[in-house]
Amino acid sequence: MASDATARVEGDALHLAGTLDRAAVVALWPQLVRQAGQSRRLDLQAVERVDSAGVALLAELAARLRDNGDATIVGTPAGLDELRAAYRLSPDLDFNASPGGTLT
Repeated sequence: MASDATARVEGDALHLAGTLDRAAVVALWPQLVRQAGQSRRLDLQAVERVDSAGVALLAELAARLRDNGDATIVGTPAGLDELRAAYRLSPDLDFNASPGGTLT
C-alpha cells in the first residue's frame, strides 16, 4: 500500500503531512533521518492521523530534534493523544522518567 505522507524542511521546521502509518514510516525514514539533523521544530499540523508505527517515528524524530537543542512540536493529529498515553510518552514525545505505578 502506498503512503500519502510527505515531509519537507522549511527553515528550522520539519513539516509532516498526510497519514503517518507503517507505509509512511518505511517510505519516509531515509529522508527524515537526513532532515531531522537540521531541524528544531516538528510541525504536525497537516498530519491527519498516526498509528503506533507513526508514533514510534515521531518519538525518534523528537529525540533527534532534542539533540539539536530545545525542540518544539506543533500539532496534535488524530490518534496521537491516545497512543502517547498508551506508550507513556510525555507531550514532547519523550519517555516519562517517573514511574506510573508498580506491577504486582
